Amino acid sequence: MSGFRSGFAAVVGRPNVGKSTLVNRMVGAKVTITSPRPNTTRSQVRGVLDREDVQVVFVDTPGLHRPRTALGERMNESAASSLEDVDAVLALVEATADIGPGDRMVLDRAIRQVHAAARAAALEAGRTGLPTLFVVVNKIDRVGRGVVAARLAAVSAAVASLDARIAPEGDAAELAVEYVPVSAVTGEGVDRLVDEVVRCMPEGPRYYPEGTVTDVAEAWWVADLVREELLHRVDDELPHSIACRVTEWEWPRVRCEILVERDSQKGIVIGKGGSVLKAVGTAVREQLPPGAYLELFVRVEKRWQQREDALDRLGL
Repeated sequence: MSGFRSGFAAVVGRPNVGKSTLVNRMVGAKVTITSPRPNTTRSQVRGVLDREDVQVVFVDTPGLHRPRTALGERMNESAASSLEDVDAVLALVEATADIGPGDRMVLDRAIRQVHAAARAAALEAGRTGLPTLFVVVNKIDRVGRGVVAARLAAVSAAVASLDARIAPEGDAAELAVEYVPVSAVTGEGVDRLVDEVVRCMPEGPRYYPEGTVTDVAEAWWVADLVREELLHRVDDELPHSIACRVTEWEWPRVRCEILVERDSQKGIVIGKGGSVLKAVGTAVREQLPPGAYLELFVRVEKRWQQREDALDRLGL
């Protein structure tokens, strides 16, 4: 299609800065689960904004953090790899907190990747200039305008300082940065952000069929919905020890296995008289097509976060 534009935009940031909520808002549909818990997203999830003249594939990513487990290391690798071969990078920070070491790590990686992409483009096609980096200040609904202005100034200074140190010697191209304050929860500023991202997409093909909103497999999506509902119902330590996977899919019957790491956690997930599992099952079925029959089972898989074989089996 002549004149059609398309591309990929990676969404990166520390844990719990609102990446998944923002992706859902930009796509206009729930394509990735959310919760107040950090590290809810464990692998890349693609949400597709599909319009008549443009298609943008937003890549939701795990939060970049200091890993303590094999799972954490894989999550960081997944987030870092999302920055490769994209047309835009959206780096999120919070309006509710100062720019800290975690934010600087995210910005550092984003700036390095943008420069690397620019060098590769110049070598391959003789082009100059850099891809656009969007620094998104999220959660502006929680603070006043003065605080938002201060955060924008602080993150702009941080980016300038990092770029001065990172930019390759002799590189005359300036880092292209757009600073956009938004609230992923209320939607304030999101339309402007989407318009800016759309404008920087190059001419290209439609990567996904018209009307696609995500490439997440149905079985993976159901398992994530189960985990999402559990995250809203268990204590602060348990979420990191929970994994879910669909083991049988004979629609409308679906069997989902919930893994925990210790025997004591099994009872918490089941709940008194099965109350937690029942509530989770009801909430998930309400999000599935009518007639779905969901079976939930809980199993102990000791130290699964630290075991490469368990992570491979879970597709993480």
